[in-house]
Amino acid sequence: MNNIRIIDCTLRDGGYYNHWDFPFDIIKDYLIAMQAAKVDIVELGFRSLKNDGFKGACAYTTDDFIRSLPLLDSLTIGVMVNASELLGNISIEKCLQLLFPETTATSPVRLVRFACHIHEFAKVLPASIWLKDRGYVVGFNVMQIGDRTQEEVEALAEEASQWPLDALYFADSMGSMNPDQAAQIIAWLRKHWTGDLGIHTHDNMGMALHNTLRALDEGVTWLDATVTGMGRGPGNAKTEHLALEIAERRGQRCNIVPLMSLIRNFFQPMQNKCGWGTNTYYYLAGKYGIHPSYIQSMLSDSRYTDEDILAVIEHLQGEDGKKFSLHTLDAARQFYQGEPRGSWQPASLIKGREVVLLGTGPGVKVHRAALESYIRKTRPFVMALNTQSHIDSELIDVRVACHPVRLLADCDNHTRLPQPLITPASMLPVDIQDLLKSKELLDFGLAVKPDTFEFAQQYCILPDSLVIAYALAVATSGRSSRILLAGFDGYGGDDPRNTEMNKLLKLYLKSKGSLPLFAITPTIYDISSKSIYGFVGS
Repeated sequence: MNNIRIIDCTLRDGGYYNHWDFPFDIIKDYLIAMQAAKVDIVELGFRSLKNDGFKGACAYTTDDFIRSLPLLDSLTIGVMVNASELLGNISIEKCLQLLFPETTATSPVRLVRFACHIHEFAKVLPASIWLKDRGYVVGFNVMQIGDRTQEEVEALAEEASQWPLDALYFADSMGSMNPDQAAQIIAWLRKHWTGDLGIHTHDNMGMALHNTLRALDEGVTWLDATVTGMGRGPGNAKTEHLALEIAERRGQRCNIVPLMSLIRNFFQPMQNKCGWGTNTYYYLAGKYGIHPSYIQSMLSDSRYTDEDILAVIEHLQGEDGKKFSLHTLDAARQFYQGEPRGSWQPASLIKGREVVLLGTGPGVKVHRAALESYIRKTRPFVMALNTQSHIDSELIDVRVACHPVRLLADCDNHTRLPQPLITPASMLPVDIQDLLKSKELLDFGLAVKPDTFEFAQQYCILPDSLVIAYALAVATSGRSSRILLAGFDGYGGDDPRNTEMNKLLKLYLKSKGSLPLFAITPTIYDISSKSIYGFVGS
């Protein structure tokens, strides 16, 4: 039992919810709480070279930042590196020199862990020699190992045995393991790996702590956990529970009073707001090996009903649900099938006019006065996505909607709103057509084909049925002069929807017939921007 190490990685794994921007006083109280709970190692965050958008100190966890903290002698300090950062355009050694400019003679960091996918693992292993030469303890965390065959796992262990690793970790990335499966992975790894093993469990099925303790019984000695299980989606094993279990096995007492106080005052309110932790949907995702980001994405969108979420889960059982893709999420509902058809031509209203697309992000409300002033002065053609309502209704020419789930949720609102609705009316399910029969509909057809933007007079072909893609197609088919985007702020943290949106916008701009595109309110997307306050029609 003396070899057991509890590694708390709350500030690293939990940082996805607050951009790794933890208040200094909270980190100070956290360190005190970890010491009292007899946690051995605290992984204070990532060590990264990427600087795209604001992230707090725990996204970089520099030596200077760590030295500014009231460190406690009993706690070992660790950081994590995403292996993908070492596989870019510069050499691994150069990356490591930039990431770790100090040796352990001066650096407060003792442990460095790499998060690796299987295909990255062998390529990044040489980093272990560089770091060991500078005094660091080195661990490698292999993700999504539960999907691999016995031969693949044994080969990985054999490869690892050739390098000076201090700990070889495996992560139950899908949260789909049970204790017997965890034990099986350990047995496979032990075929060639004789060093320390570690485990990082996810709580989709409520098994994170059980799997961790079973791994301990099977000889694993490095055990990950986070406060309240804080982590993306269903979260992880809970530090407050693991600390009690390990204290009992060690025959020691641990004091979790400071930790429970910190949970009550900081982490519990944050959990209530952000919503990590398991539920029935995460349980089903774990059961069927579906990436939990699908569930997280749908739960964050109030337009998905219980029936919608369950339908997507059922569909993804027969698809490749292990790798997150918004296109797969969209296709799971099989919204638009067959040849596209429509009866309305956007050029009848839009040709030669500037289009302003109003998204649903907070930028519209924050900059409402400037937007309304610009619209009144220049009279662009204004298209509001779905039921966006932060602009004077009289300034909106039409509304745009194409996603049947959202249409179903918004039917009552659309029938009350005065603007015509651009939608693939003749292609919608009959029940939605009936609900909208009193509404003026402008029927612009839609078909979905991966990696495609095509613009015809009465229909479009799109990479997915997201309303932004449909609205861009309407403006383009209508031969607008250019498109201005307002209220396309983007999503917080490392939300995968940001990546998907950037791919979509890039694909549009590369497509034949695409129009000049500018964001005129704050955005994190990779598109050209202008300020609504300095906009003079240039």
